[in-house]
Amino acid sequence: MIAGTAPATDLLAPPRRWTVTPVIEIGVLAIAIAIAAGTYVVVAHTGRPEGLIAPGVVALLLVSNLVPGVALMMLFGRRIARRRAARSPVGGEGRLHVRLVALFSIVAAVPMVLVTIAASLLFQYGVQFWYSDRARGVFENATTLTRTSYNQILQRWQEATVTMASDIASELDQRPIEDPQFRAFLFQQTYFRSLSEALLFQVSPKGELQTLAFVNPYDLDLARQVSAEAVGALREGQQSKVTVTGDRIQTVARLPGSSRIFLYAARVTNPKEMTTQTERAEAALANYRALLVRARTLQLRFNAALLLLSLLIVGVAVWIALAVADRLVRPVAELVDAARRVEGGDLAARVQETRDRDEVGTLSNAFNRMTERLEEQNHALVTANAQLDNRRALIEAVMSGVSAGVVSIAPDRTIRLINSSAQMLLGLADPPIGRPLASIAPELERLLDGTAREAIIQLTAAGEARTLAVRIARDGTGPILTFDDITQQLLDQRRAAWSDVARRIAHEIKNPLTPIQLAAERLQRRYGGKVEEGDTTFSRLTETIVRQVGDLRRMVDEFSSFARMPKPVFREESLVDVARQTMFLHEVAHAAIRFEIRHDEPGPMLVCDRRQIGQALTNIVKNAVEAIEATGRNEGAIVMEVLEEDHRAIITVADDGVGLPPERDRIVEPYMTTRARGTGLGLAIVKKIVEEHFGTISFADRPVGGTLVTMTFDTMMLAGVTGRDHDSNDGDGGGIAALTRNRTA
Repeated sequence: MIAGTAPATDLLAPPRRWTVTPVIEIGVLAIAIAIAAGTYVVVAHTGRPEGLIAPGVVALLLVSNLVPGVALMMLFGRRIARRRAARSPVGGEGRLHVRLVALFSIVAAVPMVLVTIAASLLFQYGVQFWYSDRARGVFENATTLTRTSYNQILQRWQEATVTMASDIASELDQRPIEDPQFRAFLFQQTYFRSLSEALLFQVSPKGELQTLAFVNPYDLDLARQVSAEAVGALREGQQSKVTVTGDRIQTVARLPGSSRIFLYAARVTNPKEMTTQTERAEAALANYRALLVRARTLQLRFNAALLLLSLLIVGVAVWIALAVADRLVRPVAELVDAARRVEGGDLAARVQETRDRDEVGTLSNAFNRMTERLEEQNHALVTANAQLDNRRALIEAVMSGVSAGVVSIAPDRTIRLINSSAQMLLGLADPPIGRPLASIAPELERLLDGTAREAIIQLTAAGEARTLAVRIARDGTGPILTFDDITQQLLDQRRAAWSDVARRIAHEIKNPLTPIQLAAERLQRRYGGKVEEGDTTFSRLTETIVRQVGDLRRMVDEFSSFARMPKPVFREESLVDVARQTMFLHEVAHAAIRFEIRHDEPGPMLVCDRRQIGQALTNIVKNAVEAIEATGRNEGAIVMEVLEEDHRAIITVADDGVGLPPERDRIVEPYMTTRARGTGLGLAIVKKIVEEHFGTISFADRPVGGTLVTMTFDTMMLAGVTGRDHDSNDGDGGGIAALTRNRTA
């Protein structure tokens, strides 16, 4: 490598682009907030509150707030553009959207900032004159002039009245009021001074007004024109009092040298017009002063309106930029979407053809022709595979519909195909495709080593022993195993065989038992007294014969009960009563054992055959007693619990005996017993009774030692067979028929 030359990878690497991060956005937002706060401080502490701020300062504040606001608008538009790009088929970072937003924003923002500054300055300099001291002086001088003119008019008529009062006082010194010449003098004074009316009156000590002389061309009640307020002011020492009432300027003056005689004079004029002009001048001045107080507010509002209008225009520009970007990117997005659909296997994907002769239109037409050719070529492959798919679907449908298990094995003895029946029979939750057969069912895998086509095997699936009849078909692709579950079939055959054996044994043995017993009893009665005293051989032998015959008779009865169970008669019974009777019989016979019943109040009711349920409980408790006696202890405990939950009646019998035998899986089979004198039919009869009542029975070891037997009955099912015999009419049993009807309902 030549010294000073950049590595090739650096030369080929794309240049790094300046990117906008959320930190920058937050920084711009913080700057905008800081400038807004600074603007508030400047506005609040600059100049007088009622004066204008310098136009240059306001324009600077306006630009300072406008620039970060425009920047925030652009960043917001950029974020929207990136989100739209992410939702579009093109994806990516939306750089085209961002560039268009930036371009339109700059084009709109730069002239807008300049126009905003010019408009702000023009407006402020234009209105600055109206808020100057010169304009304020003009308004104040005009108002003062109007007020002075008004006061001068009132003063003129007040002075005329005071002068007239002085002249009247001089005249009264020369002649009395009753003199006719005095009345002429009063009229002349009123006329010469251009007054409309006059009244000379005095006020009595009681405050009553007494008319002395008057000039009244308008025939008014002049005494009512004199206000008590004016008289009170004169009596307190004031020389005269002028008031404006209606269309008259009224003046009341005190005659010089007298404290009780007063002169009232009035001038009819239009004082309302003068008052209105004065009020208008005052109102104009007040409005101007209010406008001065609001000058800064109006200035700030105008500039705030300019700021909002500018930001609105920039926002509209950003929105237009987004719309234009969407329109420009849409054809590219359609091409990308169609390409991805083709990538996903949709060869019918097309883009909208356009008449434009630009590059995008040419690319769209070429893309449509390409996908059309691909679709034609793919159609042939699809047609060829359709037949294979139909055949495979037919095989799968047949396999899923048959009750027998079917497993197809690959040459390496892994499972290639398995149906749902095979999964159920083998106790598998998920299809074991690809797994070795030896890890699923070693018994089936060993059959593949031989040449036999059929076999019967036993295996354990999901904790349950099953017997399967297996058939093996071999072809070039690997063996196919088909098998059926014959466990129940074998069990039914075995029970039927044992029932037949029991009937035969009962028939063959029961007939000679009665003669043997009668003969032995007859020998005891006839020859018992003839035997020499002390010789007990004869009696012992005859008693042995009678006892053994009784044992044989009981055995034959058990054989008969197993071979031909009576029909159960279903009625609603109290399980607690049945359990109490059972426990009472054994409690009397075995005083050393503690018997306990636990149940809820009042206890569950069950539709059942009371005699058969009692027989089943008796056999279970009898086995529990024998299990306790087998321990060699003289005492023990048997606890029976009767309860009901979720429409199920549950009976549990727990003992602390020797526990279950090793052959626990076969203890309910006929003639299976671990006791020397047992027949092996007790639990078989119990299981048959429980099944006749649509229930289940289970056996388990107690953690503290002993056995726990649990019988569970469905109360809802049994409720539908009330009062019916289990094996009536159609041979399938009235109870089963009722159960079927109950389920259908």
